[in-house]
Amino acid sequence: MSDVLVKVDGVSKKFCKSLKRSLWYGLCDMAHEVVPWGQPRSEVRDQRSEPVNPTSDLGLPTSDFRPPTSGSSSPALRKDEFWAVKDVSFELKRGECLGLIGHNGAGKSTLLKMLNGLIKPDQGRIEMHGRIGALIELGAGFNPILTGRENIYNKGSVLGFTKKEIDKKFDAIVDFAEIEEFIDMPVQNYSSGMKVRLGFAVSAQMEPDVLIIDEVLAVGDLGFRAKCMNKIFELLDTSAVIFVSHTMPQVARVCSSALCMSHGKEIIHSSDVPMAIGTYQKMFTSEQGVVYGSGEVSILSLAFEGGDSHFKHLSAMALTLSMSISDTIKHPILHINFLNDYHMIVAQSSTQIDQFNLRNDRGKIDLHVRYESLLLSPGRYRIAIVVTDAHERRLLKNTNAAEFTVFGEHYVAAPVILSPKWEQSLQT
Repeated sequence: MSDVLVKVDGVSKKFCKSLKRSLWYGLCDMAHEVVPWGQPRSEVRDQRSEPVNPTSDLGLPTSDFRPPTSGSSSPALRKDEFWAVKDVSFELKRGECLGLIGHNGAGKSTLLKMLNGLIKPDQGRIEMHGRIGALIELGAGFNPILTGRENIYNKGSVLGFTKKEIDKKFDAIVDFAEIEEFIDMPVQNYSSGMKVRLGFAVSAQMEPDVLIIDEVLAVGDLGFRAKCMNKIFELLDTSAVIFVSHTMPQVARVCSSALCMSHGKEIIHSSDVPMAIGTYQKMFTSEQGVVYGSGEVSILSLAFEGGDSHFKHLSAMALTLSMSISDTIKHPILHINFLNDYHMIVAQSSTQIDQFNLRNDRGKIDLHVRYESLLLSPGRYRIAIVVTDAHERRLLKNTNAAEFTVFGEHYVAAPVILSPKWEQSLQT
């Protein structure tokens, strides 16, 4: 199936930072929809030379009174207004999954709310076909004083299902959500994880044509997140999915295309998901590392051989490390930790594990470390240096001693890509 279920064409949405002005602008816009202000001047003005400024009674400056321009394709922003979403366009067919990525405040949630019909765009057009299942905000769509059972029937009715159809799916929803013993308890007493499980279960088991998922899955536990990922793969046979996440391995695993946003605007929209993920990661500058310890060891220099910090997957990488060390420390132990963008240690090397005896050479250690084959998957990494003594007393820890990038043809969810020797036995 290749029918288009979602079509977004030049969609924009603006908000106002000031509550007082926001209320006034909303009133002006509603009045404009009822009685357009773009009529000939002779019809909308009396004998006075200037139009009456209704804002005077609200204490707003005269400059705030500016009726919207009739027929304008790009109306100017009024005072304190800003574009939360600006000129975003895409299409999504059945069987496709769009990853919506970007920093906090990029406009992702605003776009999802417009897609789900919670708010309307100020510009552009949105076309949605079929049943829409949305999990946008924690607990959204649930009545807190009703039980889980009652909320299932309410949400199913909103999606267009009859009571008989919901009855058939009820057991599957409760089983997926894993809240059978709490199904008749008011939702307001549910934990955040229980609300997410119930919301996703209803949205997924009702077999929507379009499924919209915001970052709320991050609230669920590890087992439930794995179950959700598997369910999304099942739904892709019959549905279109819009998936918002800050966890790039999840985006790489499930999405067939990605749209990266920044400050409300589309930065890149591509079926090359690794390229879009790389664009997203480049938006963030790494923070300075934290250095602490006993003070008996300090890093003088840490450099990559050749001066280049970009390495191809499976290529060699060499480090040159120079440290100053107290004369009282005769045999230090060095740990080199490799961390990904989520501050997780994905690889480690250690003189203790390799039984390499480091020696204090007149208060200084100069070390050359070479990795013959870099097994790390494409992405950005940082190096943390930890030095201890034989009694495991921490002498130094630098959480961000250096950074480097691994590039390759594929972005994968796993932090390490193994390259075994492949052999196949053929039948004769």
